[in-house]
Amino acid sequence: MATETGTNRRQFIHRSLRAGLGAVGATGVGLWLASRSEHPQRVQAAASVRSYEIAVSGATPAHPALVVVSGGEPAQLADRAMKELGGMGRFVSRGDVVVLKPNIGWDRVPQQAANTNPELVKRVAELCFDAGAKKVVVTDVSCNDPRRCFQRSGIQASASKAGATVLLPEEHKFRDFRLGGELLSVWPIYTPMVEADKIINLPIVKHHNLCRATMGLKNWYGLLGGRRNQLHQNIEMGITDLANFIRPTLTILDAYRILVSNGPQGGNLDDVRTMKMLAAGTDPVAIDSFGATLLGIEAGSLQYLNVAEKRGLGKVDFTKLDMRSLKLA
Repeated sequence: MATETGTNRRQFIHRSLRAGLGAVGATGVGLWLASRSEHPQRVQAAASVRSYEIAVSGATPAHPALVVVSGGEPAQLADRAMKELGGMGRFVSRGDVVVLKPNIGWDRVPQQAANTNPELVKRVAELCFDAGAKKVVVTDVSCNDPRRCFQRSGIQASASKAGATVLLPEEHKFRDFRLGGELLSVWPIYTPMVEADKIINLPIVKHHNLCRATMGLKNWYGLLGGRRNQLHQNIEMGITDLANFIRPTLTILDAYRILVSNGPQGGNLDDVRTMKMLAAGTDPVAIDSFGATLLGIEAGSLQYLNVAEKRGLGKVDFTKLDMRSLKLA
């Protein structure tokens, strides 16, 4: 077995053991999510905002607010982006439990660009462990059968190789939370998503047939149980309610391959563009705005980004941030 990048054999074996039986079965979960009509009875008496943001030093020439890297493989892009941001140790502390939230929504292989690139997930997990994380959890609430999504996306295998604990959704781990949103007042949340010290959002850039583009803010739909399709009647408000509820430590946007049409599920390779890019930073609105430009969409035309900015969640005009763009040799 090949040794992991930047990791000696002892660290690799330790991580592999730590992964253990982290991948949990999910019999019947897809059917349960589709058919469930009532919320769980237990309501989590939680604040309407779950913030995993950290107090980092302000953007400086050494630590820009937004980094865009192009011209490399997923692990190389992640390494360079985190170096520019000051290293993963700036965001993850020793002993932290870190949740990575990729998009694992669809029964698709990596080449179809419907899910986050598995090599990116693997490398980010490794970087978290290198920063001293005690545990790294990789999870999502899939739209298709979770077992097939986690397996065919390549994320289950790649995250496990990094030593991460991979969790498929289980019915008994959903609890009602008071989200305090305009559309989302009380809704079932997959609790492992919010039982963490730090959360890193790992979305992919995709076209969406309802809201035109799905990236970081829309990726939070993957922590919801219940009948999520009901929220599509007012998808813009649902997106911003979720973005207001959960504030990530860091957003790392996968644009290695992007889905430019027939999203969010895709399937046709003709709809995929290979960009070999990544954007990372702490302003989720700005990162989504940048991602929209890769789809040929003016960020200011996306209603949910404008509403998110009005709620104080970030800046739509990412060009006004201290931004660094670089291309790998």
